Amino acid sequence: MDTIRVALIGAGEMGSAIGARLRERGARVVTSLQGRSSASAQRVREARLEVAENDRELVDGADFVLSIVPPGRALEVAHRLVEPLAALSRKPLYVECNAVAPESARAILAVLQRSACRFADAGIIGGPPAAGYDGPHIYVSGPEAAQVQRLAEYGLTIRVLAGEVGAASALKMSYAGITKGLTAIGAAMMLDASRAGVAEALRRELEESQPQIFAWLSRQVPRMYPKAYRWVAEMEEIASFSRDDPGTEAAYRGFARFYEQVAELYERRNGDTDPFPAISAVVAGGK
Repeated sequence: MDTIRVALIGAGEMGSAIGARLRERGARVVTSLQGRSSASAQRVREARLEVAENDRELVDGADFVLSIVPPGRALEVAHRLVEPLAALSRKPLYVECNAVAPESARAILAVLQRSACRFADAGIIGGPPAAGYDGPHIYVSGPEAAQVQRLAEYGLTIRVLAGEVGAASALKMSYAGITKGLTAIGAAMMLDASRAGVAEALRRELEESQPQIFAWLSRQVPRMYPKAYRWVAEMEEIASFSRDDPGTEAAYRGFARFYEQVAELYERRNGDTDPFPAISAVVAGGK
């Protein structure tokens, strides 16, 4: 098969792992460290990705542009890249992979239409690629969605959805609304139980009557702490997705504020081995 060139926007945990998977399977992957942290630079080195000097170099010659950034930055990235993309004689396929509402995906498409590049809506469900794990599942929609299947030749799991731009984002919002909404509910009630002095009783009852939920929350809640800052905008996007139901919209805006509080506390307590002992009192029995 012919080698493809992928411009990767976003070298976070997910983006760098997807870049590494593509490179391992034979793709040429180029990224940018513009505005990125030292941790991102380290991930890029470990994934052995190429680094472009500027945005024009990043997208020039690319077959695909994968935008994998925090949802609050997705539209900003489109605005940043529209001029470099417009200057290209050969247009790549821009794959919007961020956790945004369908309306946001369409707004990003509207910006990029000025570049005349092709566009596909995508939603990533699952954890970053890793040895022995075929995921995540990348759902794509829109008129160009079938073209994204080419990335399956390079180790990604691509699932094409019927529907226009926005369908893949709608699925992502629905799925994340369940998983991250449940994480917020679990963490919030653990904190409330600890404040009320019933953390141990809650832990025993969950273990006895809801063992599957307890096991899931025991894994997912502690993993959430360093990611909470990214989930604030995602909850806002889910609220926008749910705008036709005022009660649901309000709930997810509330979850956004909860994750905002967790992120602020985590940043202040980042050096602690146990940044949230009140939650540990439930998930780990205070150990």
